Amino acid sequence: MDLSHVKLVVSDMDGTLLNDQGAVSSLFFEQFEQLKKHNVQFVAASGRQYYSMIHKLEPIKDEITIIAENGGMTVIAEEVTDTCTIDTQTVHDLIRRMRKIDDAHIVLCGKKQAYVESEHDKFLNIFNEYYFKYDRVEDLTQIEDDDFFKIAVYSFGGSETTTYPEVRHLEDKIKAKVSGENWLDLSHLNTDKGRALKILQNKLNISKDETMVFGDYNNDIEMMELAHFSYAMQNAHPNITKAANYSTKSNNEGGVEYILSQLIEAKEQLVTK
Repeated sequence: MDLSHVKLVVSDMDGTLLNDQGAVSSLFFEQFEQLKKHNVQFVAASGRQYYSMIHKLEPIKDEITIIAENGGMTVIAEEVTDTCTIDTQTVHDLIRRMRKIDDAHIVLCGKKQAYVESEHDKFLNIFNEYYFKYDRVEDLTQIEDDDFFKIAVYSFGGSETTTYPEVRHLEDKIKAKVSGENWLDLSHLNTDKGRALKILQNKLNISKDETMVFGDYNNDIEMMELAHFSYAMQNAHPNITKAANYSTKSNNEGGVEYILSQLIEAKEQLVTK
């Protein structure tokens, strides 16, 4: 396989670039400098909020593109270049619906910040890993002065069996995406990482054959379809393993870095020819 023509690398965060402790390796930051030398652009694409992503990628946050909120917002060099929001009435209707589920812990994801009304201590400990800028409120349906990208719902029992079945029948009106073992994301029908990536590819004039993508869960499927060099992590959901053209090691074994080392080597060999 010839990786020498890759111009764009896109990586999911949780379960992919981040290990299970939520950390980015020092090796990745070293590799990022090598990618820059070879004019390879790096994009972080996640269901996380923008502020949480740049917190994890602080050393390079000004040099990369961020696709946050599952494609709800794209930021290039701190400039918002694309958004896809869901209307306030739909947001409030969905919140009321999800409140009826005992094991549903709701996060409202806005452009300004995230909002949470839960007082469940165990959930809030988990929530703090994913949301860096947020406000605790009494009632999520009273929040109107913001642009909303999605509603994220955490379920201790598992999103595929607990929360997703409750909204599956609404998929002609909203996008319901199982984005992790415990997370379900509800957003505008057009919101996904693939839509955001396609806009970016067109902007940069970079083709599918020049794009490399890494992912592990269902919210990565659409962007897998936009890269010839699409890699499923060893720890990936079966749907991602099926969608990807290639596979790599797990997130705890440096699966992204393992392939990036091959990409950098291919670029350096091209220079010496």
